[in-house]
Amino acid sequence: MKKNTIIYWISTGLIGLMMLFSSYSYLANPQIAQAFKHLGFSDYFRIELAAFKIIGAFVLLIPQIPSRVKEWAYAGFGITFISAAIAHAASNDPASAVVTPVIFLGILILSNIQLHKLKLA
Repeated sequence: MKKNTIIYWISTGLIGLMMLFSSYSYLANPQIAQAFKHLGFSDYFRIELAAFKIIGAFVLLIPQIPSRVKEWAYAGFGITFISAAIAHAASNDPASAVVTPVIFLGILILSNIQLHKLKLA
């Protein structure tokens, strides 16, 4: 059981930190605002996405939040990662921009699997 706990917290911590860092970048980095325009998204979407990423990160990282609520954060982040990969591919961005969200999707799935293993144990 200890192994599952370690895997869960490492994967969840990586997702949480990445979401918080990207939220900060969305709000503070003018280059990210330009990247959103390059992808065809409005400026309000960048701000909205940053807010939801902050909320979702805290939902995943706070242990007292029920698993049912965490599932919504997992679903939202999953949709975000898949959408990011599609948006970058459709904009003919480099392969690294397409693959990075897919890698984080894999880490997100690992976190979710470990959460369920911990809840069943």
